[in-house]
Amino acid sequence: MKQELSSEQREQLVKVLKARFEKNSHRHEGLEWAKIEAKLEANPEKLWSLNEMERTEGEPDVVGYDEKNDEYIFVDCSAESPKGRRSVCYDRAALESRKKFPPENSAIDMANEMGIEMLTEAQYRALQELGQYDLKSSSWVQTPDNIRKLGGAIFCDRRYDTVFVYHNGADSYYAARGFRGSLRV
Repeated sequence: MKQELSSEQREQLVKVLKARFEKNSHRHEGLEWAKIEAKLEANPEKLWSLNEMERTEGEPDVVGYDEKNDEYIFVDCSAESPKGRRSVCYDRAALESRKKFPPENSAIDMANEMGIEMLTEAQYRALQELGQYDLKSSSWVQTPDNIRKLGGAIFCDRRYDTVFVYHNGADSYYAARGFRGSLRV
């Protein structure tokens, strides 16, 4: 099913994204909004995904440009892990293995439904170079297969001015843990 926003929703979202882009120029020095906006207008399905990021309080912003693929990279830049994506376990297998009190969803499923990618540990660390994020919350990140096969998953946060990577059972979930996503446009 193709997801699209109404022209009014698109207009409102672009306005919000432009204001955030202009307010946080340190995240994307040398990039021009007009070029980004043109890419957004040409990709309505990407606008739908960005709207989902915004709706779940991720506050997406441009953090880079991939010259080789001519893509702008948007990442959730909310101060804390997006509120609309918390209290989720890692993936579908973890959700199904949970016998008592399963969460409503998993991070991987939500990311897929939204049309975005969950951040890798490297992407998470790169985001932390642009500011200080997850000082009170934490975010699931893509977990290597060898860890996931053993039942675990990894997450990150920032404490004591340091980015930490931790492990947990993939079926665990907490009110202060969500996930951050990225989208290429």
